[in-house]
Amino acid sequence: MSDKNWDLIIQNKSSLFRLDLHEVWRYRDLLRMYVKRDIITFYKQTILGPMWFFIQPIMTTIMFMFVFGGIAGISTDGVPQAVFYLAGLVCWNYFADCLTKCSDTFNANQQIFGKVYFPRLIVPFSIVISNMVKMGIQLVLFLVVYAYYFIVLGTFEINWTIVLFPVLLLMLASLGLGFGLVISSLTTKYRDLRFLITFGVQLWMYATPVIYPLSVMKQNYPDKIWVIVANPLTAIIETFKYGFTGVGVFEWNYLLYSFVMSIAVLLLGIIVFNRVQKNFMDVI
Repeated sequence: MSDKNWDLIIQNKSSLFRLDLHEVWRYRDLLRMYVKRDIITFYKQTILGPMWFFIQPIMTTIMFMFVFGGIAGISTDGVPQAVFYLAGLVCWNYFADCLTKCSDTFNANQQIFGKVYFPRLIVPFSIVISNMVKMGIQLVLFLVVYAYYFIVLGTFEINWTIVLFPVLLLMLASLGLGFGLVISSLTTKYRDLRFLITFGVQLWMYATPVIYPLSVMKQNYPDKIWVIVANPLTAIIETFKYGFTGVGVFEWNYLLYSFVMSIAVLLLGIIVFNRVQKNFMDVI
């Protein structure tokens, strides 16, 4: 037995920072299957199917235009309301979906984790990737609306910060994955957290400049702006809006802070996830 060359040796991770991405690559077919499952099965038994990817942001934008833009009269810095709200929703929906679904990783897969071996990061990685597909569809919707105002009405000027979009996407993915891994790991011991996720995410949106511009907060509440800026999503969404519209607040120090926070949160999520994961490895 000792002379055999095993193809795979299953053992506890020796380091909390060890990702074993080569194992994820070895199980790339499983990752692809999870991504396909997440995309197809979620709307499989619905009448409109993938059309919900368009319907949800459209209906939410209309509601925002009516409630916040019409009744509340919240400024959009001169940006057409449809473009302003869609820009915020494209980024926010991706982060919120990643956070919400990743936060249920251990509870939703505890039976599989306890019986079958595969890299546990496959599951949250598949969530982040499948949500990128959904974000891509919603981004197309945003670009269609944006093109109307840009070409027909000549409302905007193309801004160079638009090239930062891939970086912003990675930062959103890191924050959603990192926070999701932390919360998922904590819910294995404190199950009450599962009931606070949806409520907490909804409150978080109001602390993020999705329905209001950061410039309004700086003008009206200059002494409290640090509360909004401390939110790592603030600079990401503001930079996204600024890149497409040329209107808003763009500061490198804000974006650098969000970048550092995204890395820190991702590393924290990996550390906590690996620690909790060992409990499942001991069961096998």
